[in-house]
Amino acid sequence: MSSSRIPKEQLTAYQRWELASFDEPSPAEKAAAALADQIKKATDEARNASYAAGIEEGRAAGFEQGKAQGFDQGYADGLAQGRAQAEQERAQLLQIAQVFGEEIALANEKIASDILDLALDLSKAMLKNALQVRPDLVIPVIGEAIRYLPSLQQPALLFLHPEDAKLASTLMGEELATAGWRIVEDATMERGGCRVDTASNQVDATATSRWQRIAAALGKDSDWLAP
Repeated sequence: MSSSRIPKEQLTAYQRWELASFDEPSPAEKAAAALADQIKKATDEARNASYAAGIEEGRAAGFEQGKAQGFDQGYADGLAQGRAQAEQERAQLLQIAQVFGEEIALANEKIASDILDLALDLSKAMLKNALQVRPDLVIPVIGEAIRYLPSLQQPALLFLHPEDAKLASTLMGEELATAGWRIVEDATMERGGCRVDTASNQVDATATSRWQRIAAALGKDSDWLAP
């Protein structure tokens, strides 16, 4: 019987034998697992990309919406402010126009009043000069004063400036005497006027009173004796 011993020098390194594990994945399973990992990774990346894109899109949309709303609000606020400012400026212009119109009206009144004063002064000067040149202008004044009386009652006195009294005696002395008038000289009177006194009436037709009536009718206070 031959020996089954193997010489020592022929022996290889010792390696313990173990039974193969049944849990070890096969190459096909490993490939499938790797593919699943890749699919999951791709899915996660796609999901994350979509999420990020959605966030960015939402942010952009929100920004645009906010910008549009801000623009609309800014436009509305600017329009309202512009209208308010325009209305304020319009009110100021209307006030200026009103004040200007009032000032123009006052200026016109002042000018008209000044012109009337000038006209009265010129008229008074012309009348005084006319009485000096034509003293007989007192005669119509005397006739008007006498006719103004409703009836003649004695005594009937006609007061005149001494110079006018002489002129009246010369031009209408007989007529006055026949009507019952007596001429009375009054040195205090201005030439060109007269004063009539009867038992029941008095007529002031002096130049001063007649001029004051004319001025009063024009709304003025003008003194005949003033220079």
